[in-house]
Amino acid sequence: MTLDYLHLSPDDPLPSVEVRPYRAVLISEQAVSEVRRNEVASWLLESGCLYFIAWGIDCEAWHDTVDWRHLEAFDFGDIPDDRFVMTTWHDKEPLSEALWFAGNCASHPDIELSGTVIVHVAREERRVATLELYSKSQGTEAEA
Repeated sequence: MTLDYLHLSPDDPLPSVEVRPYRAVLISEQAVSEVRRNEVASWLLESGCLYFIAWGIDCEAWHDTVDWRHLEAFDFGDIPDDRFVMTTWHDKEPLSEALWFAGNCASHPDIELSGTVIVHVAREERRVATLELYSKSQGTEAEA
């Protein structure tokens, strides 16, 4: 299982994602415009995200944006099972619990996901600390 970290500043170009299909954990520590949310949501969907987990600032808006962009991609019609995107938001829990959920509960009903991509929307890149928190969060509840 692949684990990757991508840092996004508000105006950064969107990078390529090497693992497909994947679950994305979006950690939002900075507000962005609706236009940017739409760009990021479309990028996630086009790059193979089949499970989207939002945490942080405007996480419900992020969740809704991914849902709407996904529905629009299929003209609000039927979505094939292997293209269906699961979405959740986690606004009332610590980041460690959202990360635990990603590693232990976020699976697709029809497709084996190849990995997890943490998308960090923030001013500062914090790859090492975020990946360490993810790793620590994967223990049992008593250990976390």
